[in-house]
Amino acid sequence: MLRRTLMTTAAAGLGLAILGGSAALAQDKTKACFVYVGTIGDGGWTQAHHTAVMKAQEHFGDAVEFQWQESVPEGADSERVMTQMALGGCNIIFTTSFGYMDPTNAIAAKFPNVKFEHATGFKREHPNVGIYNARFYEGRAIEGLIAGRMTQTNKIGYIASFPIPEVIMGINSYFLNAKKVNPDVELSVVWAYTWFDPGKEADAAKALMDAGVDVIAAHTDSTAALAEISKAGGKVIGFGQASDMAEYKPSPRVTSIIDDWSPYYIRQIQAVIDGNWTSEDTWDGIAQGTVGIGEFTGLPDEVTKEAEALRDAIAAGSYHPFTGPINKQDGSAWLAEGQTAPDGDLLGMNFFVEGITGEIPQ
Repeated sequence: MLRRTLMTTAAAGLGLAILGGSAALAQDKTKACFVYVGTIGDGGWTQAHHTAVMKAQEHFGDAVEFQWQESVPEGADSERVMTQMALGGCNIIFTTSFGYMDPTNAIAAKFPNVKFEHATGFKREHPNVGIYNARFYEGRAIEGLIAGRMTQTNKIGYIASFPIPEVIMGINSYFLNAKKVNPDVELSVVWAYTWFDPGKEADAAKALMDAGVDVIAAHTDSTAALAEISKAGGKVIGFGQASDMAEYKPSPRVTSIIDDWSPYYIRQIQAVIDGNWTSEDTWDGIAQGTVGIGEFTGLPDEVTKEAEALRDAIAAGSYHPFTGPINKQDGSAWLAEGQTAPDGDLLGMNFFVEGITGEIPQ
């Protein structure tokens, strides 16, 4: 476990009274703790969270102690880690992966005086649990537009992690917005069943390229897909995920979805310090800066301008990536002409839209 402790330790030889005073001071300091599903150097999801933690640490200085643990499996191991953090004096614990949802609520029930914040989930079973998420589907719409414009084979691909609403809505947004600019586009989805496994991610990218796909989006955490795409000699392009992945500019990475959690972390930690933290359900996007869109590189000027216009329209609220008419995959109606998707439909999305072939794994 990597951690940085900001508590001041008493020098050897000081009296018990002074040591006792130091301990009391340490207890008064707010302690913010983070559970990571990957490594802080994964180049994607966990790195984005850790970058935000570093910004929060710089913001608060010695006023807040920060602790984190990397590579915590989703399941019983995460419950053990959360328990240790709660017993270790953490005032607020951020659990940064979807699979921590049930463990977070289970441990929160045992420690009602500790605040828990869960990323990307939907369950708030206790008053000391908050949830936070980002509207990644907004970034997927921009990637879809680029995919539809740039594909030469009319075959675009998506590396999916797990069949959860966040990933499914990303697939649908990517396809719908590619289809709007290129009615002939076809989408292939490869399920990796992992958030972070560079070998599997690279294999998924290779499988898509072998099938003739020439634009690939990835909903996994490492740079492995872009590394594999780069072997195609400029014939295939892709996108940064969670972090900018700038080492692959100007191509094959032509833009990226950049997660910036720092404003949220600073706000919620400050709320704990001020004593006014409340259980909330927060879902921010491009407009709030939580979903950043990386520099457009390696694209024709007209495609860049079109992508920038779409980004700005989403930020302004004048365009929603899920705007009807849209049918479900089976042809049944979902959204009428001009209707936009309610948040509840998106957060529980368990279907593909019309035009996508293949089934969602159960």
